Amino acid sequence: MLLEIKGLDVDFPTRRGTVKAARAVSLTVEPGEVLGLVGESGAGKSTIGNAIMGLLEKPGRVTAGEIVFQGQDIRGLPEDQMKKIRGDKIGMIFQDPQTSLNPLLTIGEQLVETIQKSLGLREKEAEVRAVELLESVGITHAQTRLKAYPHQFSGGMRQRVVIALALAGDPDLIIADEPTTALDVSIQAQILDLIKGLCRSRNLGVIIVTHDIGVIANIADRVAVMFRGEVVETGTVGQVLGAPKHEYTKSLIAAVPRADRKLDRFTSVDYIEGGAKPFQRIDVQTHWLGQAQDLKSPEGTAINVRNLELGFTLKKAIRRKNRVILKAVDDVSFDIREGETFGLVGESGSGKSTVARCIVRLYAPDGGVIRVMGRDLLTDPRAPETRAAKRSLQMIFQDPYSSLNGRMRVMDIVAEPMRSFGLTSGERETRKIVGDLLDHVGLGAEVALRYPHEFSGGQRQRISIARALASRPRILICDEPTSALDVSVQATILNLLKDLQDELGLTMLFISHDLPVIRQMCDRIAVMKDGRICEVSENEALFSNPSHPYTKHLLDLMPRMDLLQPAVA
Repeated sequence: MLLEIKGLDVDFPTRRGTVKAARAVSLTVEPGEVLGLVGESGAGKSTIGNAIMGLLEKPGRVTAGEIVFQGQDIRGLPEDQMKKIRGDKIGMIFQDPQTSLNPLLTIGEQLVETIQKSLGLREKEAEVRAVELLESVGITHAQTRLKAYPHQFSGGMRQRVVIALALAGDPDLIIADEPTTALDVSIQAQILDLIKGLCRSRNLGVIIVTHDIGVIANIADRVAVMFRGEVVETGTVGQVLGAPKHEYTKSLIAAVPRADRKLDRFTSVDYIEGGAKPFQRIDVQTHWLGQAQDLKSPEGTAINVRNLELGFTLKKAIRRKNRVILKAVDDVSFDIREGETFGLVGESGSGKSTVARCIVRLYAPDGGVIRVMGRDLLTDPRAPETRAAKRSLQMIFQDPYSSLNGRMRVMDIVAEPMRSFGLTSGERETRKIVGDLLDHVGLGAEVALRYPHEFSGGQRQRISIARALASRPRILICDEPTSALDVSVQATILNLLKDLQDELGLTMLFISHDLPVIRQMCDRIAVMKDGRICEVSENEALFSNPSHPYTKHLLDLMPRMDLLQPAVA
């Protein structure tokens, strides 16, 4: 037995009482086995991983049970002994690569340092090993990228670097906390194959903590389902996913987006997200939200992009021939019709998010044309009509944890666009509208005086949606809005976006690496690879008869969950 957890209790004392993060949890991991630990945010999955590593945040503590690793109870070991186990014996892939990488050090410095401490190699040998690790997790131009800093990588690429760091010490057990959350299907398949290969070739034990049922189905040998700190169901993948017994397990599987057909709504279980209120439609003729600016495109096209170009300099040099330029966006053109949801899908680093950031002018493109509701955003950015067109655009970002200012109350976060554009007559009206918006996205006006850290990931994304609505936009750009969320919470957020679009007649540019989500959300879809668009097609045509080989490749890699879900008449 590689790892055995017996009756583990983890408590977090607070001023309002003790929170039981884990209750009587018992798990086993054999050498060469992959155990999937699945459940929604707050279920206690990450707490178990942190308890094994001895990394529980204070005042959290293990109050009962045993953690037996390779025959030794490591619970309560002195810190100097735990340091010898971490990295060398047990490696961990953390959930958020943005906070687990040092922004002041290059990727190469962080990898080389970890390899030297774990394996005792010389610097040159460690650098060679670092390049091999980066290549093994799917990062191209690895030698060059060693000199890059974390902020120069996309979210998915940062996640790959974190996985490489966890593998640097050749551990016997890997705890992977949401290891594929930010990865597209092709890189996800590479990472899962890599983990499975290591597991088999080195007799490595793996605990995969995830909310992605597709990941569990593709990699795990056994599954443990957690709900509110307890393990409610365990068994083989076939037993748990094919014939679930617990109601919570059934609800998780039902909420997985279907890949075989497009449905009107996602199956959601509202109690999972912690009291989200049901959606209440408004009268758009009289409500403040319905009084949006009267912007109409003369051709019925909300967004028109032509020959968009943007490059990033990876290596500076006086001579042009010695410079290394990454062509992030290369001659991209597409149109989005008013009222439709246009999907942009592709691998991490394909340029999806870069295109979106060019449209909202977070990046200044090197060339091309961007028209919003018929107004050119690039030629005269200060013109009144251009400002009106920019106001009609709002963006919902990928990470609800970093896209909200932790020092601002929810009231001020949501009110910021209204104040910036001067949309209200005074603070009294602003406060009333903020309360209405928070009610409308299912949070309630009473949360306005709270701070972001007091909310779950799904609740934070609702705050982001309320903030996006505060400028009364005509177009929402959604950049991976649910990739960091549990599948159950994802369903409620995507249903909310569908309801808002239907109610307000919104146009949406929806960016995702999750093909089943794209299928359920979008009317038309563009597939991107290496900064270029390979194919633009209607939803049904793309999934039933793709024309480009790369699109076919992506669809072949898509997790198939059809057998886990009941048929729809």
